[in-house]
Amino acid sequence: MADIDNKKKILYCITKANWGGAQKYVYDLATSMNPDLYEIVVLVGSTGTLVSRLQERNVRVITLGSLIRDVSLLKDIKAFGDLLKIFKQEKPDIIHLNSSKMGLLGALAGRVLRIKKIIFTGHGWAFNEERNKLQKKIIFWLHKLTIALSHKTIAVSEQTKAQIRGGRFLNKKIVVIRNGLEEIEFMNREIARVKILEKIKQINQGELLIDLENRLWLGTISELHKNKGLKYIIEAIHLLDVDGDDRSGLPLVIIIGDGERKEKLQERINRYNLQDYIFMLGRVEEAEKYLKAFDIFSLTSITEALPYALLEAGQAGLPIIASNVGGIPEIIDDMQSGILVRPKEPEEIEKGIKFLIENPEKVKFFSQNIQTKIKENYNIDTMVKNTVEIYNK
Repeated sequence: MADIDNKKKILYCITKANWGGAQKYVYDLATSMNPDLYEIVVLVGSTGTLVSRLQERNVRVITLGSLIRDVSLLKDIKAFGDLLKIFKQEKPDIIHLNSSKMGLLGALAGRVLRIKKIIFTGHGWAFNEERNKLQKKIIFWLHKLTIALSHKTIAVSEQTKAQIRGGRFLNKKIVVIRNGLEEIEFMNREIARVKILEKIKQINQGELLIDLENRLWLGTISELHKNKGLKYIIEAIHLLDVDGDDRSGLPLVIIIGDGERKEKLQERINRYNLQDYIFMLGRVEEAEKYLKAFDIFSLTSITEALPYALLEAGQAGLPIIASNVGGIPEIIDDMQSGILVRPKEPEEIEKGIKFLIENPEKVKFFSQNIQTKIKENYNIDTMVKNTVEIYNK
């Protein structure tokens, strides 16, 4: 076993502790590093699922209450001062920054204290979100500043890298390392469906009012955030309803995840009288294990980088309908390993669902292709290996 004095200390830093793609990324890296070579500490701006999961794996966690996602000049100044104190106390060899605010404040603090290696991972750029032009321009330049202050920036997809190109100096600082997955222990189809139906009955306070025999199950795992475009799935199901003579062809739609758009999405479901067909289960522990319950997986985001949810659905061998944004086309080859649709276009989602219903041979074709692609190109060992190379250069 290596002497502790010879270990490199890595401090992983992230703003939010909810369980999303960036949090899974931090968790996977923090728990995959060789303990004989690296001392691992994780700094988080709040408590939540990420913290509890790391603690279960005996990873030391520091929480920083002054760091919040929303912009607040006084709190941001305090958070910067607190970061300086923590960095001074911890004396990391490497700080690996995640999320926009932690990236900028952490990179600046790291430069002030002359930390040997500052790594920033771009999980997606905030200027791709729906904002006014001035806000987008300011955020774009703040991202560029973060990259300039960092020694190396990891982009999780080629498209993520392409969106931030800014001359030879910045381009040399950016390297693409795609997200990777461990092998998931999926529940079998019958057990997963039984457990989901139990959750629906709890929400519904009674039995389902629709016949499930021969009914298609469509599912998604997503934060209930505006960027995820969940309202367009609801619109697509409404279009299927309008198009049909009765409701026998409507799928059962399962949305797993939580977030600030929950009430607005439920209002839309109620408006179209789809509350017996579309169910929001909230946050489900180890949600990915339920994936084989579904016949189709959808992710209709407005903006994405390289979503874990699609990698997980692909590993489960599900036919996928997803928005043609960000790094998603790097995962899905349109009409070869899934169906790509334009963002904010429920008509295209509806057509995709109909196509999969009417072409069962394509379902099998897509499923085999996406499973092979995920296995060959998106495994966690490659992600960790390539990241360690960045740490050691």
